[in-house]
Amino acid sequence: MEAKLIDGKDIATKIKEELIPELKDIKAKGIIPRLEAVIVGENQGAKIYAGNQDKACKELSISYKLNELPESTSQDQLIGFIQQLNENPKVTGIILLMPVPSHINAREVQMKICPSKDVEGIHPFNIGKLVYGEAVIAPCTALAVMELLKSTNVCLKGKEVVIVGHSEIIGKPLTLLLLQSRLESPTPTICHIATKDLAFHIKRADILIVAVGKVGLITGDMLKEGAIVIDVGINKVDDKIVGDVVFDEAVKKASFITPVPGGVGPVTTAMLLKNTVEAAKNIGK
Repeated sequence: MEAKLIDGKDIATKIKEELIPELKDIKAKGIIPRLEAVIVGENQGAKIYAGNQDKACKELSISYKLNELPESTSQDQLIGFIQQLNENPKVTGIILLMPVPSHINAREVQMKICPSKDVEGIHPFNIGKLVYGEAVIAPCTALAVMELLKSTNVCLKGKEVVIVGHSEIIGKPLTLLLLQSRLESPTPTICHIATKDLAFHIKRADILIVAVGKVGLITGDMLKEGAIVIDVGINKVDDKIVGDVVFDEAVKKASFITPVPGGVGPVTTAMLLKNTVEAAKNIGK
C-alpha cells in the first residue's frame, strides 16, 4: 500500500481560513497588518518568493510592500533602512529576503530587525523564547513541519524523529518545537554533514524530516517501514522541482509523505502569514 500524501495546499488553506476572524478582530481595533520585505540586488529566486508572499497577503487583505535596494547597498545602509522600518509605526512585520550580496552579513542585519516585527522568528530574542517554550513567533518552515505532522493525527509521544539538516531556520528550531511538551514529546536526533552512518539513523526513524537540498539523498531502502516522511528539500532538476527524498521509492515504504512541490512550501507561506498576524497583534499590546 502506498503512503498517504500530506496535502500542503489543503493545510495551508485551512490555516489561512482560521486567520480571517483574527484579522477581522485586530482591524476592528485599528491595527492594520503591514508586511514589508527587503531585497538587495537582483535575484530571480528571491523575487519569485516575494511574488508568492505578495499573492498570499492579498488573499487575506494584508498590506505587502517589496523594497528593492541596489546591489551596491552597503551593510550600514541596509541596517539604516531596516531601522527606518523598525521606527515606522505603520509597519508591523519585516522580512529580509535571501540571498543578500556577499559583502553583507545577513545574520548581523537580521539581528537589527525589531523582535516584535521579526515575522521569520529568527531574531535571538525570538529564538530564546522558543528555547523557553514561550515563543509566539518561530521560524516559518519549522512551524510548517509541525503543522504537517499534526495533520497526520499520529501521536508523537516517544516516537523516534530523525532530522537531516541542522540549519538555524529548520533543523535547530524544529528540534525545540518537537520538545515543547515535557510529557508528550518525541525523541529527536539531528543528523548533518559530519554524521558517520546516516542510513543507520534513518532506518530507525518513525518520523523522518529532511532539509538538506541534495537530490536523491534519501532512498526507499533507507526508510523504516511505515515511517512518516517530511521532505523540506527543494531542488531543480531540468524543468522539474524535486525534494531530497526519492519519492517514487519512498512512497512505497512510508505511511505518510509530503510531495515536492505541494507539501512543505504552501504551509511555510501560510505560517509566514500567521506570524505576520501575530506580529501585528504584538504591536497592538
